[in-house]
Amino acid sequence: MQSVRSIFKTGIGPSSSHTMGPAFAAERFLKENPEADKITVELFGSLSKTGKGHGIDRALKEALKPIETEIVFNDSDIQLEHPNTMDFRAYKGNKLLSKATFLSVGGGEIRAVGENPSSEAEFYKEQSFSEIAEICKERGIRLSDYVFEHEDSDFRHFLNNVWQTMSASIREGLTHRGVLPGGLNVERKAQYLFNQKHIDESPQTRENRIVCAYAFAVSEQNADCGVIVTAPTCGASGVLPAVLKYMEEKNAFKTEDIIRALAVAGLIGNIVKTNASISGAECGCQAEIGTACSMAAAALAELYSMGIDQIEYAAEISLEHHLGLTCDPVCGLVQIPCIERNAVAAMRAINALSLANFLSDSRRISFDMVVKTMYQTGLDLSKIYRETSEGGLAKLYRG
Repeated sequence: MQSVRSIFKTGIGPSSSHTMGPAFAAERFLKENPEADKITVELFGSLSKTGKGHGIDRALKEALKPIETEIVFNDSDIQLEHPNTMDFRAYKGNKLLSKATFLSVGGGEIRAVGENPSSEAEFYKEQSFSEIAEICKERGIRLSDYVFEHEDSDFRHFLNNVWQTMSASIREGLTHRGVLPGGLNVERKAQYLFNQKHIDESPQTRENRIVCAYAFAVSEQNADCGVIVTAPTCGASGVLPAVLKYMEEKNAFKTEDIIRALAVAGLIGNIVKTNASISGAECGCQAEIGTACSMAAAALAELYSMGIDQIEYAAEISLEHHLGLTCDPVCGLVQIPCIERNAVAAMRAINALSLANFLSDSRRISFDMVVKTMYQTGLDLSKIYRETSEGGLAKLYRG
């Protein structure tokens, strides 16, 4: 497996696969072709069908400026290695200098077609939760200890920066009002939720309100092209920071506690990315929001110093009960139903924590099995439910 750093990328929203990934590919291609005075980018699959709503044209032109850039949206129904495929061509005058095909595989990560993955990128020999859990139990260490042993000496500092950026996204999101861009006239709701205090509000109601406000804050920042951290994607970036910020404030957890929780969350996301997918275009929203919920539940279990079996159960039930969730963004925007889904998944992660505290001894399904199931389910989903805006809410909504 790669470094856990690959799960947490700081950047501009609204989409890790449709804006971050293509921008990274463009920057790389431009660096490899410094003599080019024109670059064309042809987009296929989900990148073509929902790219405009996600702002892919803006991201590409920004990454390639001041080079003349031509973007072609190819909606042809052709066989692709990955639903997020893009062809780059570099020209000097009328002469073709170079061409390359990149895949945006989710979470802002890109791969060049025909390129062998570097062995130097492998930080972890173990590929599954069961393999990792066995090592941790044999040595009497926690999952977070296992992560720190495999990452570099600067990793704690990296996670601290991740947490500071996540926290800043919440704070900034709570200061905004108004309508999000894109034409759907979706109003920001984070501040409204945060300020709806009632004298007779129960502790449970307050928890739901604050957690949702935090999730909305980050998701609205993402939808407004603000700075967020993928966890594991832009579209699912509100789940993990929402639950961690709420628990930090409620129980006065220290920064080191949060860093350990982030390490475990990143490990869970890394296992899903390695053995399945975190791409909505490949496996539907179950791959994004389902993985985010799983990461958040595992992080909470680490915060409360639960055992490895309890952490696995929290992660497993979170992903299991998102199986089959479709990715059907209305108008190709990361707004409806994406923003609300972050809030719902954040609350579900807290529920999973409670279940894991009581029922982990009775579980029958492993986390690895659910990851495998999610991937197979995603491949079986009709393409209209995999970030193409051709089915579900995206097809029926007439606002």
